[in-house]
Amino acid sequence: MLKMNVSEPKINGVIEILPSLNAPTIAHLYQSSWLSVETVVTKKVVRDLIPQLIKRGAEGIIEYSLNKVI
Repeated sequence: MLKMNVSEPKINGVIEILPSLNAPTIAHLYQSSWLSVETVVTKKVVRDLIPQLIKRGAEGIIEYSLNKVI
């Protein structure tokens, strides 16, 4: 699972390369033009994906494991 913050002008560039089961979860940060983005990502792609996300403007990236996806 990845969670990150992305500014509104850069969101489309991040979404273009972001894998997800259906679609990423996106929510506005409180009183901000930044967005919180969450998505499920396999371990196989996360190592190569994070540097690409940073280049496209993602910040504060958190990677954590899931116990179960139903």
